[in-house]
Amino acid sequence: MINGPLINEPQQPGQCGCADESHHHHGYLDNQESYLKRLRRIEGQVRGLQKMVVDEKYCIDILTQISATTKALQSVALAMLDEHMSTCVVRAARHGGDEAEIKLAEASDAIARLVRS
Repeated sequence: MINGPLINEPQQPGQCGCADESHHHHGYLDNQESYLKRLRRIEGQVRGLQKMVVDEKYCIDILTQISATTKALQSVALAMLDEHMSTCVVRAARHGGDEAEIKLAEASDAIARLVRS
C-alpha cells in the first residue's frame, strides 16, 4: 500500500502526486460542476434523513433512504475513479517510471476501499 495524505488532509489546487504538476490538472475538474451538483443533492438527501429521524419516521423508510443515499455516493465515487483512471493513471503510464507504478497502486487501493464499503 502506498503511503499518502490522510483522507481529511487538505490538498493544494492541482496537486495529484506528480513530480511536475505544471503540465496538467485533475481530470475531474472538467466535470467539477456536475460533481458538485450531485454532491449537493446527496447533501440534501442526508439532511432529509436527519429530518426523518427527528420526525420519528418508520425505520424501514429511513433505511430505504439510506440505501438510496449510499448508492448515490457510490455512483459519484465510481465516476471519479473512472476519471482518475482515464486521466491521471493514463498520463502517468505514458510518462512511465515510478509515477506510473504509484498511480496504479493508488487506483488499486481506491478500488479496494470502494469494494469494502
